[in-house]
Amino acid sequence: MSAGDTLDKLVVFLAKRDGIDKLVKTFQYVSKLAHWGTESSRPELARRAKSWETASGLSRKAFRSGRFLTGFNNLRRAPPGEFGALAVLANAGEMVYIFFDHFTWLSRAGVLEPWLARRSSFISAFGESVGYVFFIAIDLVMIRRGLRQERRLLRAGGGAGKDAGGEEELRRIRTDRVMRLMATAANAADLVICIAEVEPNPFCNHAVTLGISGLVSAWAGWYRNWPS
Repeated sequence: MSAGDTLDKLVVFLAKRDGIDKLVKTFQYVSKLAHWGTESSRPELARRAKSWETASGLSRKAFRSGRFLTGFNNLRRAPPGEFGALAVLANAGEMVYIFFDHFTWLSRAGVLEPWLARRSSFISAFGESVGYVFFIAIDLVMIRRGLRQERRLLRAGGGAGKDAGGEEELRRIRTDRVMRLMATAANAADLVICIAEVEPNPFCNHAVTLGISGLVSAWAGWYRNWPS
């Protein structure tokens, strides 16, 4: 791939709301790890890293303005079939998360009362964690279904697709599986961050745990949103 092709794809990636979010999320959690690593030895650098982390976190909340409507629209269009209930619960959790995240952002920005940030952040993280659990469940079911379909195709084709149509279907199944595995990794990592907010504990709230979880989620998002 030429440098020009990479630059073209980067421009397309950063033109997306999700692309900007994953970039700033990378900044946020790299700076969290930098703050942890320099807090005792280089306090001035640690202070700057903390400021970068805080600014990145607030910026990401601003980028999510109005995004709860996506979850609401998905709820309206949730299919009545086997994933109907799971889809409703997943999208409802995401909608609650982003809606209350607006209040957290406005409170931390000084527009609303400071005490509101803690309450809205808890509700937002709880809704987010519920959404992640059901999104993970949907992806795992679809991965399992894809594996079964792939085995059937391989048996029917004697170990490989006999024709171009079979090969194309196998490629589609495998690509979908990779994307769903990336989504599962991102959602599981974000779930750890949510647990740190909803049910604080030494493991989830450790700076290294939060930093690595945030970067796993961000980089999985880079992979999923990068133009093919």
